[in-house]
Amino acid sequence: MSLAHPAPARRRLLPVVVAAFAAVLLAGCGSAPSSADGTGQRGWSDASAAPLQGTVTVLAAASLTESFDQLKNDFERAHPGVTVETSYGSSSTLVQQVDNGAPASVIALAGTAAAEPLDKSLVKDTKNFATNVLEIAVPPSNPAGITSIDDLAKAGVKVVVCADTVPCGKAAHATFTKARIVPNVVSKEVDVKAALAKVKLAEADAAIVYHSDVVAAKDAVTGVPIERRYNTTLHYPVITLADDAASRAFVAYLLSETGLATVQSFGFGAP
Repeated sequence: MSLAHPAPARRRLLPVVVAAFAAVLLAGCGSAPSSADGTGQRGWSDASAAPLQGTVTVLAAASLTESFDQLKNDFERAHPGVTVETSYGSSSTLVQQVDNGAPASVIALAGTAAAEPLDKSLVKDTKNFATNVLEIAVPPSNPAGITSIDDLAKAGVKVVVCADTVPCGKAAHATFTKARIVPNVVSKEVDVKAALAKVKLAEADAAIVYHSDVVAAKDAVTGVPIERRYNTTLHYPVITLADDAASRAFVAYLLSETGLATVQSFGFGAP
């Protein structure tokens, strides 16, 4: 009796093995690499799964203080090997510091116009990440009875604004011009937080600040909206100055869905 030849069985098995192997390859190709920057987005950190290390020096407009403090804490918690050092001030001062050689990995400014004097040879990338509008801040008791921008022109009403050279001061001037009023300005401050402080300390009846500053101040002040036809909108850019992985990852986190939601929770608008 002759034995059955095994070759046909092997030929029948071969297509099954090849199909299974191909399925494994396709499954592997379909798996997106996880981002090491913690944002879930592909990009800066896909090239390496190594933990991020180093220091990211962030200079940011004073109006970003609360939101960037939160971003710093969240990013450092996700990346224990990274330290984010933040410094806040008027945008014009920050740009001048960078142009004069101050170390900075990232700079975030109030308004795109503030970035114009920045040395362009230092810039790696620029993206807008938020918007902001002006608002009148008054003490909670509102002793001057301010209900609109027109009230700032009343005799005896003490108004504080930012200096003419900084974005909030320029925006306030543009708004006064559109509203055709001349307010009784008693002080011009170095940045928006200094202007807000005058109202918090009851040293002024009103200050022209950003909506985000009123939100951040909570119960310390009351906000009086400025009509849209008179108001001024500023677009906030984040400018990458360093090319290291940690700096790029911080910017990627700021621009991620989570980062933008954090900024907007402090009263900023979408970019």
